Formats: sequence, C-alpha cells, structure tokens
Amino acid sequence: MRYVPVLVSVSLFSALALNAAPVSAADPAPEIKRDAAVPAQPVGEVRTLRQIPEACARLEGAFTGQAAQPYKFAVVRTSPNCQPRARFVDAAKAQPSVAGGWLFNDLIRVSNAACTQQQAVVRIWRKPAAIAPPTLDAQGKSRLYLQEEKEKAAASKLAAVPMFAASMTVEGKACGG
Repeated sequence: MRYVPVLVSVSLFSALALNAAPVSAADPAPEIKRDAAVPAQPVGEVRTLRQIPEACARLEGAFTGQAAQPYKFAVVRTSPNCQPRARFVDAAKAQPSVAGGWLFNDLIRVSNAACTQQQAVVRIWRKPAAIAPPTLDAQGKSRLYLQEEKEKAAASKLAAVPMFAASMTVEGKACGG
C-alpha cells in the first residue's frame, strides 16, 4: 500500500517520548465513544482507523516494527470522484482546541500485537460550520452563480466549511532492541 503525504500533525517519532503517559486527562470527552481496537494490530498490516465521508477521507495506519517510526499514519482520499463537504486540515497548523471552536470528535487507540504495551493514539477534532442552503430563486431552485461566487471569494466572504484535523502519537514502552 502506498502512503500519501500525511496532512495531519505527526510528530517526529525520534523525538517522541515512548514512555508518555496514557491518554491525557486534559482531553475532553470525545463525541464518539469507542473501545480500543480489538484485536491488536500486527506489524505491517495496514488498517483503516476511521472514515470521514464528508471530507472524502479515511485515516489508515500500520505498525512498522521500527523504533524510529513505530507507526505510519496517513490521511487517504477515498475516491477521486468524491466531492468533499468538509476539509481535512493539518492539526499542527490549525491547533484544534475547545476554546478555538473545535469539538473533540474521536479518540482511537490501536494496540501493537507484537508489543502489547505500545499503542498508537489518534485524536480527531471537528470544527462545525453553520451552513445554510442557498436561497431559492423565483423558480424555487437554489442556484449558485459562478461570477457571484468569484466576487465573494475575492472579498473573502465565502461561507465557512466544516473542518477535521487529526493528530497521532505512539504511547507506551518501546519494544525490541
């Protein structure tokens, strides 16, 4: 499986403290409640962690068995024909937080089958946007006109779009030599 460049914040694994504490107590309760992935993920097996249809994206990852980069994580486009209704943004740049209007959407924990004390932890944030459908014209149709939309874009008056951001860390003790 080919990995596309990761569009989200993935810290340099060499800088990760693999003895990090478990999921931060500072994390708010996620919107989606789930258990850790069962069964544990074997090294080299690529798994889809979550699909986000409105962003035409899926999150996938695999344990590598390498100490320098124990987990490869990627955001992959689901289909070239998919028309996204939300954007996936880089978590490092977006700095998602409750104070910034983001909602803590999901917390995904994946255990390493070859090293049970190690797990990949993915945090997904969602920033909703109040989107109103276009007003109806005299014929009862909602229409967008290219020139009007270009003018709005030039004036930076386009409607907000929902956004998603994800960050991944590897937690627990390093295994192997």
